[in-house]
Amino acid sequence: MQLTSPAPDAVARFAADLAALWPADDRSGPLGLAVSGGPDSIALLLLAHAALPGRIAVASIDHGLRAEAAGELALVERIAGERGIPFAPMAVTLAPGNLQARAREARYAALARWAQQAGLGAVATAHHADDQAETLLMRLNRGSGLAGLAGVRPRAAIPDSEITLLRPLLGWRKADLAAVVAAAGITPAQDPSNTNSDFDRARLRMAIADAAWLDPVQIAASAAHLAESWQALSWYAELDWHEMVIRDDTAPGGLGFTYCANVPRIIAIETICSIIHELGGHATRSEAARAWDRLWAGENASLGGVLAVPGTERVEKIGVPMRVWRFRPEPARSLN
Repeated sequence: MQLTSPAPDAVARFAADLAALWPADDRSGPLGLAVSGGPDSIALLLLAHAALPGRIAVASIDHGLRAEAAGELALVERIAGERGIPFAPMAVTLAPGNLQARAREARYAALARWAQQAGLGAVATAHHADDQAETLLMRLNRGSGLAGLAGVRPRAAIPDSEITLLRPLLGWRKADLAAVVAAAGITPAQDPSNTNSDFDRARLRMAIADAAWLDPVQIAASAAHLAESWQALSWYAELDWHEMVIRDDTAPGGLGFTYCANVPRIIAIETICSIIHELGGHATRSEAARAWDRLWAGENASLGGVLAVPGTERVEKIGVPMRVWRFRPEPARSLN
């Protein structure tokens, strides 16, 4: 059977995008691809196969949500088999809760297990510029902070694992990817949830399609700039943690932290989250932000099982009076 490869310029473009995220010297195993059977992920398969022949593997996941999923997995298995690509079908069981969120969590957990068992060097997904634009606009509409506005990262780690996660198609339009699949003579699967107006993302996708003046590639570029800003802020927050947070093993409860709060609010929020985590609790950024507001106003704050008490002290290493906040496990409440 004669198989059609993507155009050489498309393959070269993909290879360059992948190398920018995953340099050849960093590669310790094959590249795993998450392929659903839709046009975006099939394009990823075709481009990666042409750019990395013999050095990729494919996985498809059935979330148990649609009867059509079995046929979609069979489609991906056929496409992979025709090209001699190792294929792994997987089924997952979703935990109760938000359907799309639980599906995403189960999917990434399955991909991490697969990557570890198969000895893969990284896993790639087919998120593209249109996806990134939708994500940024959705989060803007929800009032997200900088971490959320950074969108999906080009390179990250699969949650709760050390597996490298790559998104080499963030500079590609959905139409570009559909053209790659069409040129190969493949009819991809179509997920009806992509056009189901019950979902926020589908409604936004329709709105973007009707707004010809919006440029998803440029919106995605803005998300990349925000991601760089978030990276810089995270670096500063790490510095703040090491320079301005003092561990106190004599505090009530056996452990506490003293924080010399001398940075902008957005950075202090990250440091507060780190302190709460070190004390065995958990706090969202929104909760840490509300705690910062109370502490800045001179009021105690309680979050994640931790009590924070504000004060002003002369800090020897700084040489001037400044805000000093003390964090310790919250005292047990009396039953009387």
